[in-house]
Amino acid sequence: MEITRRTTLSGLAIVMAALIVAPARAESAEEFYKGRTLTILVSAQSGSLTDFVARQFAQIYVKHVPGQPEAVVMNVVGAGGMVAAASLQSKQPKDGTVIGFLQRNNLYVPLVDPAQNAFDPREVAWIGSVDKTYYSMVAMTRSGITNADDLFQKELVIGATGFSNENRTLPAVLNQYLGTKLTVVPGYTDRGEVYLAMERGEVDGWASTLDGLTYGEPERMLADGSMKVVLNLGWESPEGFGDIPNLSQYVKDPEAKSILDFFILPFQAGRPLAAPKDVPQDRLDALRAAFDETVKDPSFIKAMTDQNYAVDPISGDEVAQIVTTLFATPEADLAAVRKILKP
Repeated sequence: MEITRRTTLSGLAIVMAALIVAPARAESAEEFYKGRTLTILVSAQSGSLTDFVARQFAQIYVKHVPGQPEAVVMNVVGAGGMVAAASLQSKQPKDGTVIGFLQRNNLYVPLVDPAQNAFDPREVAWIGSVDKTYYSMVAMTRSGITNADDLFQKELVIGATGFSNENRTLPAVLNQYLGTKLTVVPGYTDRGEVYLAMERGEVDGWASTLDGLTYGEPERMLADGSMKVVLNLGWESPEGFGDIPNLSQYVKDPEAKSILDFFILPFQAGRPLAAPKDVPQDRLDALRAAFDETVKDPSFIKAMTDQNYAVDPISGDEVAQIVTTLFATPEADLAAVRKILKP
């Protein structure tokens, strides 16, 4: 009896030891996300174009994430998107349950503004970007500005929003390095207020995103001829605006090209998504794969197309490469950029 008991205890000890020594089976991404909630921080106010895109994206995105978690969109506004970016980097869980729909200026502002050091775009894991951004200079026909050459010969008073916004900084670079005659009036709250000012005759143009010209009042103004697109503010003329000249036809000075490159390169990542850096690799891979599937999903493309919004994605690796290129900018160029951004 004693021998049997000892044998039994010995057998149990062996089993327990095996259980202790044997590694626990790793939880798959699908098992992790099943029944959980995926929170998507949006660095723009509710009702904005970015908010609309993010909410349309979120509905389709979670269907492609393994385990199909629920989606919650949370607007976190402030400092041109930097509040949301900093929160994602340092305050949010790093388990893959929170990602951020950030802004393209997040890729370079920390590099040129020491006060914005709470976020470092090299310290997050980039998932991808839904679209690319294209800017153009538009002018009311009453101004007498009817083509790009006129910008160098006649004054054009244009509106702008924030001082550091691209719709002010791009015209400032054109004035300084190309010799255009743009008088910029900053301080308007949003694009709607700028267009109202254009209709009232307070200003005669502004630097607009091309997707902002495809709906509402701008679309009508282009259709009736009261407003024209006179210059594409990039190195190529995008589809639909191929007959409008671009910067490559006017920029010959290497310094001017280098400065414009710094401002234009982030446009390739129009609305980038990121996750905290320490998200487990298998979950990050799943989030990236879900992004790739979402931007090809016919239902997402249709939702965007119905709003005259083009889906033109790049991968997370491509966003990371943009960041790497920006952070390799020579210090002399960064000093010039800081002067342009400084009030």
